[in-house]
Amino acid sequence: MATRNPNPLFGKILIANRGEIALRVQRACRELGIKTVVVHSEADRDAKYVRLADESVCIGPPASSQSYLNIPAIIAAAEVTDAQAIHPGYGFLSENADFAEKVERSGFVFIGPRPDTIRLIGDKISAKAAMAKAGVPCVPGSEGALPEDPKEVVRIARAVGYPVIIKAAGGGGGRGMRVVHTEAALVSAVSLTRAEAAAAFGNPTLYLEKFLPNPRHIEIQVLADSFKNAVYLYERDCSMQRRHQKIIEEAPALGIAARALTRIGERCAEACRKIGYRGAGTFEFLYQEEEFFFIEMNTRIQVEHPVTELITGIDIVQEQIRVAAGQKLRFRQRDIVRKGHAIECRINAEDPYTFVPSPGRITSWHAPGGPGIRVDSHAYHNYFVPPYYDSMIGKVIAYGDTREQAIARMRIALSEMVVEGIKTNIPLHQELLLDEKFLRGGTSIHYLEERLAKRKLAG
Repeated sequence: MATRNPNPLFGKILIANRGEIALRVQRACRELGIKTVVVHSEADRDAKYVRLADESVCIGPPASSQSYLNIPAIIAAAEVTDAQAIHPGYGFLSENADFAEKVERSGFVFIGPRPDTIRLIGDKISAKAAMAKAGVPCVPGSEGALPEDPKEVVRIARAVGYPVIIKAAGGGGGRGMRVVHTEAALVSAVSLTRAEAAAAFGNPTLYLEKFLPNPRHIEIQVLADSFKNAVYLYERDCSMQRRHQKIIEEAPALGIAARALTRIGERCAEACRKIGYRGAGTFEFLYQEEEFFFIEMNTRIQVEHPVTELITGIDIVQEQIRVAAGQKLRFRQRDIVRKGHAIECRINAEDPYTFVPSPGRITSWHAPGGPGIRVDSHAYHNYFVPPYYDSMIGKVIAYGDTREQAIARMRIALSEMVVEGIKTNIPLHQELLLDEKFLRGGTSIHYLEERLAKRKLAG
């Protein structure tokens, strides 16, 4: 059982994650005077954040299933180190309601929403119903789960209108979805997606939505406490993506009316109050023809949170910790002022054009600097990038008074950055930062894939 500590927040927090987010959470804790415990796999024994932690516990071999997804090992590590709370970061167990429940039943605080909220939002069908009830606009589609009867499925799809997209209720991260353009392909597509969903998520439940051909991906960052206070920290544009994985994110979003953004932000904050949300969260929308359509909510810190931190001056990770400790939000909506522009480039250890992962030893590493540049990375000279996990090795974030200044600073930062010994996607970022359509702003979520496909054909 966790012991008490004079720190009004927590005496010690266990970080149940790895990579750059483990280091990011650790830095937030250190600034707040909170001790940290880092759990790690055998593959991450030499990681920077492991060496910097007050305590570290090896919880298993390299495979995630035996380490970062090993709930009993993580809770045991919290028990032996007398941690009071567990921060899950993003990915791994961060949106696992069973994990959150076991953490709280074991006498620790889960730094995130309550388990029942994670369950409600984690199921895409119940999440959509909750949002519709709270007045958040949703993509037109099936009401609830798709029935087993193929005739009923055909009827629903006809009513919605083709093309449609079939989605797994338990899916996420771009998995468990299939676009259907014709009625002839519908029944087999549903059958295939159902089988895939059962295998991947242990849940064969599907739903159907209208497929929007040319949308942008706009998300709203929210913060809420246990006292039904909720605010939104404005929007991010995450449309530059490949296979539903974001590559460049920026804030604010270009070309969207301020009144429309205020309205959607207020609805998101109100939805948080209605469902009793606690912590940091992100509402994800498709935006097309001046309309927002809710697709999902992430009940955790996002990879792209730094762009919001830079334009608002709010440390989102520290606010997560304060709220989890039972404190009220320290600001109201009118106190949140947005200033300037921020862009984030995800740096991945992969071939910039084939996207094949490139694990291995970094033989030379130099992080960029200068005005308005922030680098969130756990990598360093001689660091070995393991082959077992996501290929992201860091993020470069550029801030400027204007979007043009942020882009100029990002170009300089990427030209200064040195990563040798492995391949990275830096050349792709450099190309995109010179791309005419990106510079104009407002590209759709399909733009990068279409651009890459053209290159392949020309190749």
